[in-house]
Amino acid sequence: MRKTSIYDQKIYEMAKRIWDYHHMNHTIEKSDCIIVLGSHDVRVAERGAQLFLDGWAPLLVTTGYLGTLTLGNWTRAEAEIFAEIAQRMGVPSDKILVENRATNTGENVAFTRQLLKEKGLLPKKAIAVQKPYMERRTYATFKKVWPELDVIVTSPQYSFDDYPNEEITREMVINIMVGDLQRIMLYPQKGFQIHQDVPDDVMEAYEFLVKMGYTKHMIE
Repeated sequence: MRKTSIYDQKIYEMAKRIWDYHHMNHTIEKSDCIIVLGSHDVRVAERGAQLFLDGWAPLLVTTGYLGTLTLGNWTRAEAEIFAEIAQRMGVPSDKILVENRATNTGENVAFTRQLLKEKGLLPKKAIAVQKPYMERRTYATFKKVWPELDVIVTSPQYSFDDYPNEEITREMVINIMVGDLQRIMLYPQKGFQIHQDVPDDVMEAYEFLVKMGYTKHMIE
């Protein structure tokens, strides 16, 4: 896929541009609850737990069954594993709610809202924790599915250079980021998210990376 060092540098620059676009750069504020969206990246659980331990909200909700990247690899719901991580970090079990049915971001939001309502809880402000390259899509989904909720979106605090690891390679990150950008453009038409403007320079980066073959996470 990568042909020369010139292409390597161009790929890096274009991927970094999309990485930056996906970040909402929200400021953390005191909230009614922290909603940790399940995924293959356990650092999301750690970020959510630390926010609870730092006193940003009195309740932690983990949400997610198995999704595209964990189905076939994990044997238990993402939300259950994330809840255990939070407990090991010191979050009391009675301050954690587990929603273990959601299989996509829309269901994460809808099922969490339903669970909280069943518990008699009607939060006005929440902190949503997601992977760094899914902040914007998470925000757009919350604003569509749960519009009255004031949502602050955050993620594990890593740079583009530092985020990849043995399990989540840079190649994988770029593929997923490109797919998520495609969803940001397509999902409003399907009623899944609110519209998000895509600047020309981000669109240029998207088109370049698609041409370079970073299409493994795209939808047809």
